[in-house]
Amino acid sequence: MELNGIKPADGAKHAKRRVGRGIGSGIGKTAGRGHKGQKSRAGGFHKVGFEGGQMPLQRRLPKRGFKSQSLKYNAEVTLTALEQLGLAEVDLLALKQAGLVGQIAKVVKVIKTGELTKAVKLTGIGATAGAKAAIEAAGGSIA
Repeated sequence: MELNGIKPADGAKHAKRRVGRGIGSGIGKTAGRGHKGQKSRAGGFHKVGFEGGQMPLQRRLPKRGFKSQSLKYNAEVTLTALEQLGLAEVDLLALKQAGLVGQIAKVVKVIKTGELTKAVKLTGIGATAGAKAAIEAAGGSIA
């Protein structure tokens, strides 16, 4: 095999369709654009959502709501998840390695869902009031 002998497999490449090149081609005259109208003319296209001058749907509807982009850095962990994790000391890195929170999470909070029987020491992780009470009742602490 030589570099100058390399070519695509048979049938892999095909010629671009040339429209508007006479009757014999099968796509002459109007070139598949039909007769008259905006779409038949050169440069005759409009932007997405344009409704012929009528107020477009996306502008007729009211603007509503806002979603903060900082929310994607927040995560929450349940008491059940801490119980299953089975570590004595839990920090952000341990939660990321266990896959309980996303890799981009910066702020983690423990919420009171489920039960906790093991003593767990939390470092650099927040907790709701109910979760804090449950952790301290199990003999754990929050730093």
